[in-house]
Amino acid sequence: MNRRDVLRMLTAGAVLPAMTPELFAFYRQAHPDASYSLRTLNPHQNDTVVAMIDPIIPATDTPGAKAARVNEFIDVILTEWATDEERRNFLDGLADVDKQSNELFGKDFAAASASQQLTLLRSMDDAVSIARTEMRRRASNTPDEERDTQLKGKFFVVFKNITLHGYYTSEVAFTKELNLEIIPGSFHGCAAVPANRKA
Repeated sequence: MNRRDVLRMLTAGAVLPAMTPELFAFYRQAHPDASYSLRTLNPHQNDTVVAMIDPIIPATDTPGAKAARVNEFIDVILTEWATDEERRNFLDGLADVDKQSNELFGKDFAAASASQQLTLLRSMDDAVSIARTEMRRRASNTPDEERDTQLKGKFFVVFKNITLHGYYTSEVAFTKELNLEIIPGSFHGCAAVPANRKA
């Protein structure tokens, strides 16, 4: 299985509920280690990404996207997996977020207040809801070999999808949000489910 095949599997998040420890290990290859240095995103772009991922998956009683270092996951995807066109479109989309923020609030997205950021993100989400419906309709009529479009399309759809995949394939989310074990223990049939395990 190559990287483009893996990215193709991420379409619409269908693979996440069926994540096996082996598949999780494969996805972990895209997650950087603690000493990772950004290779595609510059510091300003990274600040924008961090400011965008945080309200999409905020920290609650479990760590959010920021703690899972989803921004670094996105940098790896852009550096090692995206085509030149996909990378350029993504970075152009980030620049457009700043442009919209400046038009609305007179400041870059990362410098805007949390409520201003949320307002803009909700506006962007509303603007792409029709596009998502159309994309799903087209995908159902498209042969499999033409479906490798997870990094193509409306920027915010791509951004949210890559954020979700980066988060739910991180060790933090896998173990603390989903309460799954990377290497499961032995199977004991008819055993009681621990109270702290989410349904």
